[in-house]
Amino acid sequence: MGLDGYILTAFLLALPANEIVLPIILMSYTSGGNLVQIENISNISNILINNGWTILTAINVMLFSLMHFPCSTTLLSIKKETGSWKWAVLSFLIPTVCGILICIVTTGIYNFIK
Repeated sequence: MGLDGYILTAFLLALPANEIVLPIILMSYTSGGNLVQIENISNISNILINNGWTILTAINVMLFSLMHFPCSTTLLSIKKETGSWKWAVLSFLIPTVCGILICIVTTGIYNFIK
């Protein structure tokens, strides 16, 4: 699917707040004990490249960021508004499966062209 274990773990750990995916990825790559603050964007680039990121990885992270489960607050709101866990689970599964499939297709196309 074009994403490593650190990236996938970061998406799962960021369930409470999706905006912390990249800081968790950077924290994992740097083996830090807390979220990192990096002032220079070239430092971020170096960390990602040193951990095997390619243009395909960057594209798939962007695609999966657009097409994955909503945050936990949204899922709980869906459950509260509908009165059923069924809709919250579907709201988690449908975009996540679509995101996985799009990343797989993108990786396949990239590898075919390359």
